[in-house]
Amino acid sequence: MTLPINEALPRLLAALESHRNAVVEAPPGAGKSTGVPLALLAAPWLQSNRILMLEPRRLAARAVATRMATLLGEPVGQTVGYRTRLESKVSSRTRIEVVTEGILTRRLQNDPELEGVGIVIFDEFHERSVHADLGLALCLEVQDTLREDLRLLVMSATLDGESVARLLGNAPRIASAGRLFAVETTYQSTASRQTSGFNDIAGPVARMVMRALEADPGDVLVFLPGQGEIRRTERLLLEAGLAPSTRIMPLYGELGPAEQDAVLLPSDPGHRKVVLATNLAETSLTIEGVRIVVDSGWVRRSRFDPATGMNRLDTVRISRASADQRRGRAGRLVSGVCYRLWTESDHAALSAQTPAEILETDLAPLALEITQWGTPDAASLRWLDAPPAASFSRARDLLLDLEAVDLQGRLTAHGREMAALGTHPRLAHLLLKARDLRVPRLGAELAALLGDRDLLRGRDNARDVDLRTRIDALRRPGQLPAGVEIDHGSRKRIQQTADLLIRQVGGGQDQPGTVTDDMAGILLAFAYPDRIAQARNGNPGEASRYLLSGGRGACLKDPQILGRAPYLVVADLDAGDREAVIRLAAPLTAQQLETTFAAAIRETERIAWDSRSSSVTASRERWLGALKLEERGLAQPDSQAVRQAMLTGVRELGLESLPWTRESRALQARMEFARGADVRAARPWPAVDDGSLTATLDTWLEPWLDGITRRDHLGRLDVSHILRALLDWPQQQRLDEIAPTHLEVPSGSRLPIDYGSDGPTLSVRLQEVFGLTETPRLGGGTVPVTLHLLSPARRPVQVTRDLKSFWARGYAEVRKELKGRYPRNYWPDNPLEAEPTARAKPRGK
Repeated sequence: MTLPINEALPRLLAALESHRNAVVEAPPGAGKSTGVPLALLAAPWLQSNRILMLEPRRLAARAVATRMATLLGEPVGQTVGYRTRLESKVSSRTRIEVVTEGILTRRLQNDPELEGVGIVIFDEFHERSVHADLGLALCLEVQDTLREDLRLLVMSATLDGESVARLLGNAPRIASAGRLFAVETTYQSTASRQTSGFNDIAGPVARMVMRALEADPGDVLVFLPGQGEIRRTERLLLEAGLAPSTRIMPLYGELGPAEQDAVLLPSDPGHRKVVLATNLAETSLTIEGVRIVVDSGWVRRSRFDPATGMNRLDTVRISRASADQRRGRAGRLVSGVCYRLWTESDHAALSAQTPAEILETDLAPLALEITQWGTPDAASLRWLDAPPAASFSRARDLLLDLEAVDLQGRLTAHGREMAALGTHPRLAHLLLKARDLRVPRLGAELAALLGDRDLLRGRDNARDVDLRTRIDALRRPGQLPAGVEIDHGSRKRIQQTADLLIRQVGGGQDQPGTVTDDMAGILLAFAYPDRIAQARNGNPGEASRYLLSGGRGACLKDPQILGRAPYLVVADLDAGDREAVIRLAAPLTAQQLETTFAAAIRETERIAWDSRSSSVTASRERWLGALKLEERGLAQPDSQAVRQAMLTGVRELGLESLPWTRESRALQARMEFARGADVRAARPWPAVDDGSLTATLDTWLEPWLDGITRRDHLGRLDVSHILRALLDWPQQQRLDEIAPTHLEVPSGSRLPIDYGSDGPTLSVRLQEVFGLTETPRLGGGTVPVTLHLLSPARRPVQVTRDLKSFWARGYAEVRKELKGRYPRNYWPDNPLEAEPTARAKPRGK
C-alpha cells in the first residue's frame, strides 16, 4: 500500500546517515508509525541493532506492531514485536520492538547504554506524556556521555517541529505529505449549540450519531471525555432503536486487550459499528471501516495542584491540535466526514496545543526516576518543557516521606527497591511495607486496585468509597451484598496485575492469620501519609467531613457507613474548588496510628491565646502532620510563654481592653506633650500614643503580666503606674515642670489642664484671670496654653492663645454682652488692673 510517508523516506534515511538525530513531521494518516521503522531496518548504520519505538498507549503498541508484522507477512514476535507492562511478544529475532513509554525508562535505568539498540523512535510525541519527555531527556544524556552512535528520531503530527529540532541539537526536519483522503468537516450552528461549558454531552452526541448514521456511509468513531459519558451515550443509542446490523463498541484504556483489539477489526459485510472512545483513539490507530468522526470536543485530564498535593480530574476543551488528530481518523483509508459539536468561532478560540503532561501532573514518579538516574536535579537534563519547580519540590518532599531518599536527597536502599518496581512511588512503598508485614498479597491487590479503574459498577455502588469492598470483590465475588455489580473484565485485569506485582516484590503469599480488614488502612497509610484523615465535628445529616494530615479538608459526598470512622486513609479524591471529595478510602484506628506512625508523631507544648474563651490556654499536644491526636493541660506552663500569649490577646482585643482611667489617660497625654515639647532633652521621652503603645507591648506591658492569663485579669493592672515606670526619676520630675497637671490662675484657683491633640487647654471663668497680662506657657515656656474663657455660668465666651490681644481688642465687646446677661457680676472697664475673683464680685465690691 502506498503511503504519503514513502515520499519522505529517502530524505529521512539520508538525514540519519549524516546526523544522530532527526524530526519527522507528518499529519495523521501519513503512515509514519509503520512506514518509518520498516524503512530503517536496512539502514547501514543500524547493523544488527534493534529499533526501539515508543507508543503512548498499550493498544497503539499492539496495533502498530501487528500492522508492521502483517506487512512483513510474519506473526508478531519475530521481526516485529511489542512489550507492555503486562504483555510481551518479542524474541531473539526481533529487530523492531514497539514499547509503551514507561518500558523505555525502566530499560534505561537498568542499561544506560541501551546495548543492542541502534535508534530510539519517539512516535506521537505531540501527546507529550511525562514518560516520553523523561525518556527523551535521558536518551539525550546517554548520547552525550555514553553512546555517541545512538540515534534518536522524534515523530509528530502536530507538534512544533522547530522547538524539538532545536532540543535535538538543530536536527534536520523531514516533512511528509498529509492524509490520503479528504475529510469534510461540519460544525454546529450557533443556534443549535447548547452551551459553551461542559454539561452531560451524551444527549447531543447520541443525536449527532443518529444523524450521521442516516446521512453518511461507513463506521462511526465517537470521541467522548470518559467512560461515564461512553456508557450514557451507549444507553441513549440503544434506546433510540439502532438497526440490528449496527453494533456499539466502547473503547477506553481499562478494557481488556481482546476487547480493545476487536474494535480495530473491520465490520462484517452489511454491518456497521459505532465506536465510543476516549482520546485513546486519537492517534496511532487505524480503525478499519471508520469514515465518520463525531467529536464532542471534550477530554478528561488529571491535573496536579502542588499547593494541595492532590490531583484534580477536570473535563476540559481539547486543543486545535487534538481536534485535527481526531478529524484525521475519518480519512485514514477513504474519504470521510467529521461532525464537531462546537461552532467555528469556538474552534478559533481553542488553544493551539495540548499542554505537556509534565506541566500538570504529579511529578513524584519523575522525581524518583531522576534520583535513581543519579542526576542532582531536573535542571541538569535537557527538556522541551522543564518540570515546574514547585511541583518538583513537592515531589521530592513526598519521596522523603516515603523513605525513598535521605535528608541529602540521595536514594536509599528502600528507594532503590521502590524504583525497581516501576510503579508510582506511593504504591511501591505500600508494596514493600506489605512484604515486610507479611501480607504481600493484600499489598499487591491494593496496589493493583489503585492503579486501575474502579471494578465496582452501578449507580448504587458509586457511593461506596470503602476500599475493603473492592478487596472482597476480588477475593469473594459471590459473597458481596445484593446490588453490588462487578466489572469482571476489570477484576481479571486487576488480578493479573496483582500476580505480576507479587512476583516483582518476591514476597510469596500472605502469612496465615495476618490478613484482616484492618490491614488495608495501615498499608494505605504507608502510601498516603499526607492523606490520613481525621473526622471533624459536623452537624447531623451533613456529609462526613475530615481534615487530612497534609492540611486540606475533605468530605464524603454521600452518607455511608465508612463516615462513622474517626480516621480514614484516602487513596483517591478530587481536589475540588473548596473541599476535596473522597472517592476511595479505608478506615484506620487511633491505636494503629499510634503504633505504625510513632516515629512521625511529634509532641509539642502549646501556649496560646484562645479567642473564644478570651484566655491563655496551655496544653501538651501530639500531632501527626496537621492532625491533633491528643491534647492535655499543662500544670506549670512557661511563664514567659504565657506572658507572650497574653500579649497576643491584648493585641487582638485592642488597647482599650486595659483598665484605663481618667488619670491614666491624662498621664498618657502629658507624657506625649512632653515628648513633643522637650525635644532637646538629654534622654528622649518614650512614645506613649496608642499606636506606639500597641507596637511596643512586649517592651512596656509584658513585665507586668505575671499571673495574668485571662481578659478579666487585666483589671488588676494600674496603667498609670505602668506608664510612669517608663520614666526615670529626672524625667518624672521634669514632667511635673513642663507638663503640670494643674495651673494656678490669678484668682487663686488651681485648675486642671487638658493635654489634648490641639495642645494644652485650660477652661477658666473670665473673671478669674483679671490682671493676667500674658498667656501662660508650658513645655519650658515654649507652648502657649489655649484658654477657654467662660461666663459665670461656665459657658464659653472666647477661645484664645493670645490673652494680651484679647484684652486689647475683644474684651470690650465681651464685657458689654456679659454685663447685659449677668448684671450683678463684676465687669470692670480695665481688666488688667481689676481684682480677679472666683466669686460674682471681689470682696468689698
